[in-house]
Amino acid sequence: MDNLAKPIVGLQLYTLRDQTEKDFLGTIRKVADMGYKAVEFAGYFNTPAKELKLVLDSVGLEAPSAHIGLNFGDPDKIESELGKQIEYAQEIGLKYIVTPWAPFPENPTEDDVNKLAAILEAAGRQVSAAGMKYGYHNHDFEFKPVNGKPAIDLLLERVPAQYLFAEFDLGWVHMGGQKPVDYVNRYAGRVPLAHFKDFGDSSRDTEVGKGVVDLKSVLGVAEQAGIEYFIVEQEEFASSSLESAKICLEFFRENGF
Repeated sequence: MDNLAKPIVGLQLYTLRDQTEKDFLGTIRKVADMGYKAVEFAGYFNTPAKELKLVLDSVGLEAPSAHIGLNFGDPDKIESELGKQIEYAQEIGLKYIVTPWAPFPENPTEDDVNKLAAILEAAGRQVSAAGMKYGYHNHDFEFKPVNGKPAIDLLLERVPAQYLFAEFDLGWVHMGGQKPVDYVNRYAGRVPLAHFKDFGDSSRDTEVGKGVVDLKSVLGVAEQAGIEYFIVEQEEFASSSLESAKICLEFFRENGF
């Protein structure tokens, strides 16, 4: 077990979306200055791949992954659109492509799960053919029961692990009525990236470590479960997105990461 590496702490840039839309590359520099070691993309703001790669290299940030939405409204376009995203991802050296969301009905059926599984598996095959890995990022609605089992479990059963990993959003796992650590343990080896999101006592999110989500127990099992990156994500801020991103990083420092 000695060869286990400590997970690297990164930031999902969606957290700083008010900054990235004004100055994408400048914001990436600020993230490095704060002390984050990695970033996960949510859009590239028309930046040429070579330029982005140069900035990442110059500030010493890893970029393991990006959130890439699929065109669920027009499934015929998914393959060609994903193909372009794969090309860009290869140029900047990403290892992982993650679909951040999928449409899900209020009361999902097994048929709904099977349809989504087929789309995700096709995308996963396309991504792995290009030498990268493909994952799905949950919210709370994937934990709705389908024939007595959370839909997310059915989804992960339907699609072979080689074509789909789970980027568990631990805050949303909690909001879905489950324990984050249980899901990380259950799918150990299939969770290379984990989103650290915290919620206050309502459905508003807050800085990591300041809310009610049991994130600490995940820290203890992360290495054994094969998590490579802890990715911070936050959507609502008391003062500013940059301030919140700094506070989130403190949680990991205090806990030895």
